[in-house]
Amino acid sequence: MKSGFVNIFGKPNAGKSTLLNTLMGEKMAIVSHKVQTTRHRIKAILTEKDYQIIFSDTPGIIEPKYKLHEKMMQAVKGSLEDADVALLITDVRENTDESHAIFSALHLKAPAIVILNKADTVNDEQLKTTAKFFTGQPYCKEVVALSALKKTGIGELLKRILVYLPEGQPFYEGDDLSDMPTKFFVGEMIREKIFLLYGEEIPYHATVLVQEFKEKTTLTKIAAEIIVQRETQKGIILGEGGSMIKKLGTQARKDIEAFLGRKVFLELFVKVRPKWRDNEVQLKEYGY
Repeated sequence: MKSGFVNIFGKPNAGKSTLLNTLMGEKMAIVSHKVQTTRHRIKAILTEKDYQIIFSDTPGIIEPKYKLHEKMMQAVKGSLEDADVALLITDVRENTDESHAIFSALHLKAPAIVILNKADTVNDEQLKTTAKFFTGQPYCKEVVALSALKKTGIGELLKRILVYLPEGQPFYEGDDLSDMPTKFFVGEMIREKIFLLYGEEIPYHATVLVQEFKEKTTLTKIAAEIIVQRETQKGIILGEGGSMIKKLGTQARKDIEAFLGRKVFLELFVKVRPKWRDNEVQLKEYGY
């Protein structure tokens, strides 16, 4: 039996969350084309007959500007400390120098596999050149090229992970897919829709707090607060005549119903909390 922690690191938007979802065959992490979508370390448990892999998606590595960013980077640090295997993911189309600088700065003790994501978007020559560059780096045990979105190369990656995964008994019993509560995933699904529906500024100033989660006989009743920093942002979230929050609620409810496998009654409220991203007490309340 093999068992261990396999943690995913990389720049914002390299494809970490998409890779986690593809490896799990389930939507565990929210995804958007905007950077810094992931704010928490999300553990996903893949249990098979002869192995258990606990994958972790981590926030993209950035220079912190707020206490919120500091918390995000603490999540990265925690993942560095318990990794049995590290997956270092980079977009194969991008300049290698930035990812190389990030990977070097991690000072990994665990064996690392460099993943060249979006391998289907470049020619063989570019793929070979990039693979050769990373193969020569001291932190790299080997390189795997794949497409997380198109789900190609995933079987090969799993094979390579198992080579480095230590022997041991499972850390988690049963068939749970994560150590996070259902409420957390519900809040994340609402937050994903904020990233998808609103302009550049709003998603970074907003968070979601699930206040009520009650499973009734015919449906699940959920009440959640969308927290923003300014009254003007509240107006944008609501939209004219409440049109935007209605759209947000409809889209989020569909995803939550698919996730829970039952009907959902979803209520959304918008609250203004000035400078919440720099407030230690509020950050703790919101789960950071």
